[in-house]
Amino acid sequence: MFDQIGFPLLITLKIAGLSTLIVAIIGMVISYILARRDFRGKWLADILVTLPLVLPPTVTGYLLVVLLGKKGVLGSILYDLTGWSIVFTWQAAVIAAFVVSLPLMVKTTTAAIEAVDREYEYAAFTLGRKELDTALFITLPLAKKGILAGIVLSFARAVGEFGATLMFAGNIPGRTNTMSISIYSAFQAGNNELANMLVIILIVMSLLSMAITAKVVNSWKI
Repeated sequence: MFDQIGFPLLITLKIAGLSTLIVAIIGMVISYILARRDFRGKWLADILVTLPLVLPPTVTGYLLVVLLGKKGVLGSILYDLTGWSIVFTWQAAVIAAFVVSLPLMVKTTTAAIEAVDREYEYAAFTLGRKELDTALFITLPLAKKGILAGIVLSFARAVGEFGATLMFAGNIPGRTNTMSISIYSAFQAGNNELANMLVIILIVMSLLSMAITAKVVNSWKI
């Protein structure tokens, strides 16, 4: 029973947790730059970040293989140096989840930062605060509801990720069979009882995460 339910649940939480942590850090940096900087090629950067949101997940997974596979543009360098390929590993699943969930974090957080009144930032600059301090202690805290929403959406997207993960990490029992992939495998094998159980667990996880987030957000005055 652990192999059928326990492992997929644990590996899904592990992958979603790690990818969301990376998304939260990198996403806030990208969002701040997009919201508070004007530079040549900004529109292109915005498009590239958003692209995984509109591409079919299988296409995203294929592009990851082309880029990071054993014979890929960057993956071949890693393989030549270490003899190790990231394809068909749980780390590949983390990367896939990160790529497909990053746009949700960036879009939500960018909008939240843009909504922050810049007068607060100008006042901080006048008082001698550097931009990094202002961003960390004024801008981001004022945008915290949007940031939290982006984090929750990114986590939910990572938990439910299927196409890119299947292409890049594969469906290897005991290694990369996440909840979504296990549901697909159970359905394909005609094991509807297992598929139903995994679906219920995912639904409960999603409801709990949304409920906890709503409670936390509502408890914030700002």
